Amino acid sequence: MLIALISDIHSNWEALQAVWREVKRADAILCMGDLVGYGASPNEVVEFVRKQMEKRAFLCVRGNHDNAVAFGTDWGFNPYAREAVRWHQWVMKSENLEFLRRLPVRQLFTDDMRRSYLLIHGSPRAPLDEYLFPWLPDSEFRAVLSYVRQDDLLVGHTHIPMLKVLDWRRIINPGSVGQPRDGDWRASYALIDTSEEPLENVEFHRVEYDVEEAARKIIEKGLPRFLANRLFEGV
Repeated sequence: MLIALISDIHSNWEALQAVWREVKRADAILCMGDLVGYGASPNEVVEFVRKQMEKRAFLCVRGNHDNAVAFGTDWGFNPYAREAVRWHQWVMKSENLEFLRRLPVRQLFTDDMRRSYLLIHGSPRAPLDEYLFPWLPDSEFRAVLSYVRQDDLLVGHTHIPMLKVLDWRRIINPGSVGQPRDGDWRASYALIDTSEEPLENVEFHRVEYDVEEAARKIIEKGLPRFLANRLFEGV
């Protein structure tokens, strides 16, 4: 079984299409949230995900930007993110907003080898908001896993790819499709191949996309130029 992990698309249609060409052959797609926020194509991204979820194994959880757009909870956001959230609320179709509202904050998945996964955007302690950065000590990751009964924890939110192996359990972040922040501008995703050994079967991938078009659309829509410029830097 081939499982694709994606997260943090952030309304970047160009990045999503580039990644989709790479992952559409997968048997299951697991998305750790933030379909919207920052970028210029929220309706296109949400409608694409909606259609895929209707016809194949595609699970998705709600991220903090999804939540902010859906429910108007943008406190704590920086000015650039807040401006984007409010623009998203203005331009998004009602059915797409309702879809975001219905997304769960947790999802469970079991692969064909009976290995179990918990999908969540931030962490089990704060599903929408906690950042699990790669540089945290192992003691912190062990504390997080104490909240999880499944074998593996799949997260997003940091926009930084990560694989932490603690004994026989893993915490995996595929990085960001639409706004990477690890210094590499290319869209990020991960694949799990269950035909391989469980602790050796995760691969991280990067794919180039039309970043100039994604940035142009952000500026064209009147969103903060900072949100366009950062796409070129991967920060």
